[in-house]
Amino acid sequence: MLARLNHVRNWIFDLDNTLYPASADLFAQVDQRMTGFIQDLLGLDHDEARRVQKGYFHNHGTTLSGLMTEHHVDPHAFLEHVHDIEMDVLEHDAPLVAAIAKLPGRKLVFTNGDKPYALKILDRLGLGESFEAIHDIHAMDLMPKPHASAYAGFCAAFDIDPRESLFVDDMTRNLAPAKAIGMTTVWVDNGSEQSPGGARDHIDFTVPVLAPWLETILETS
Repeated sequence: MLARLNHVRNWIFDLDNTLYPASADLFAQVDQRMTGFIQDLLGLDHDEARRVQKGYFHNHGTTLSGLMTEHHVDPHAFLEHVHDIEMDVLEHDAPLVAAIAKLPGRKLVFTNGDKPYALKILDRLGLGESFEAIHDIHAMDLMPKPHASAYAGFCAAFDIDPRESLFVDDMTRNLAPAKAIGMTTVWVDNGSEQSPGGARDHIDFTVPVLAPWLETILETS
């Protein structure tokens, strides 16, 4: 194990565009269904619905959080609608499955999606049995990353010491609260959606793809 990571006992992973490559473009399906939901809800054309959607995403953490705050949308109905997508763009990822299996310690998923959606993705990737638990948007009491309460609740739920933890996410803004409580942070810089601008001093490692990096740190003596 890479010497800088000898302290890590808890390996925590985001889901979308982190455990599968952004090039799969799976989340684009979810994104389009969010736009369609807003079109139907508010009677907007596509472009205006898209603008509203991205405004909620950047200002509230997730589109859902914005819709709940501004329009009292039922989260269960929203999530059921936007996660009704085809998973055939995802393939079994043998190198990632093998690398995660070799990691010493606990392994968990920390996602702003919901558990049924996460389970479908993990099964498709071959990771269905790889993680101790999935901490989803409902477990966060619908207060998503990057809200500090999401990280505090996650650590409390699993008795996690953040100073012994590594967190991987494709969004830099989701890594800042993790770093603030002592986690080691890994940014999967794969071109997926990012908040504009911002510092990068809260990022310990930057990788384009997860599996090769995991293989490298496991091979380093």
